Amino acid sequence: MLANSRFRFLSLSFLSLQNRIPIPSSLSFPVASLAMDASTNSTLFLCGKSSAETEIAKSLKINDALKLPNSAQASTILQSDINSFRFGEEPFNVDLFMNSLSTNRFGRFLIWSPRLPSTHDVVSHNFCELPIGAVCVADVQFKGRGRSKNGWESPRGCLMFSFTLQMEDGKIVPLVQYVVSLAVTEAIKDVCDRNGFPCLDVRIKWPNDLYLNGLKVGGILCTSTYKSKKFNVSSGIGLNVGNEKPTTCLNAALKELSSTTNEFRKEDIMASFFNKFEMLYDIFINQGFRTLEELYYRTWLHSGQRVIVQEKNDDRVVENVVTIQGLTSSGYLLAIGDDNQMCELHPDGNRYFNCAAFLAKVVTSPFCLSSVLENFPLGRKNINGVQNSVLLFYS
Repeated sequence: MLANSRFRFLSLSFLSLQNRIPIPSSLSFPVASLAMDASTNSTLFLCGKSSAETEIAKSLKINDALKLPNSAQASTILQSDINSFRFGEEPFNVDLFMNSLSTNRFGRFLIWSPRLPSTHDVVSHNFCELPIGAVCVADVQFKGRGRSKNGWESPRGCLMFSFTLQMEDGKIVPLVQYVVSLAVTEAIKDVCDRNGFPCLDVRIKWPNDLYLNGLKVGGILCTSTYKSKKFNVSSGIGLNVGNEKPTTCLNAALKELSSTTNEFRKEDIMASFFNKFEMLYDIFINQGFRTLEELYYRTWLHSGQRVIVQEKNDDRVVENVVTIQGLTSSGYLLAIGDDNQMCELHPDGNRYFNCAAFLAKVVTSPFCLSSVLENFPLGRKNINGVQNSVLLFYS
């Protein structure tokens, strides 16, 4: 991670330079009006890796401790009673997940639901009732959470889960999303290696998206609250495993590379994620993110990428070309201009974009920006005197 006290601080937005009409690039469908009735009762199955987690599950059920936001109805069932229920198509296999899990903390207490409004809401709303490292996973999610308060409807085939962690150093809390992203890509590699699958080159798009062959297949959302001198962090992951719509999925890419009928299983990926995350998180906490930087930079899309930064000062717009160097100590993008001046680039909300722009090679002349800018209002942040800055990737 690179740091420099002579930064300029610029807010940025990611925009497509190839299409004036937004294109779908999400891991699931945005929800304009919920297709499912949010008042329908949700069932939470409480599961544990060992007797210690099983006792926690019993206590939560006896005390009726778990609640859903907005007074939504939920019933809790113990893992021992799962076989008494009949489920729909390909429910999450709790035993398969637990048998593949080898962690000491993360993922050992599991809440599984066939259908939920949001896994993220379950863990964040019940954070203080759950053990640290608890995870909630759903087969179908109809009111998922994304950046900028976006809502998402996720069909079967998506792996959707959220888990809890607790941190004391507020300076490094923003960096944990990068550790989560890295653990997802490492987990996919691990599952490929153990099963003899062709390697899928899933890459990280800063700050929190996952891409495969130029299409978005996943995303990460980390939120936190501060209580009793600690940061309670809820981390959510969504990954297209078996659903080819609206973009693509891991199994579709695997079919293109292999003639076998083997497929990724959600349980394998989630267990491998926690196995990898626990290791990476311990390194992160004990040695800092710098120890993970080399691996992170090998996995992300942006090293050496040439971008245009527009700065609006008063009534004048100034365009500068900068080259992404890496991350700053605070987790933002570090770039250097052709004048050798360093700048730190900040995100300015969500934009629709075409990932082809992120995969583009360095070019010598910028794409015409006028048709793009008229469709996207500039941000109105004022950071160190720089207003209305927008970053656009070369096409």
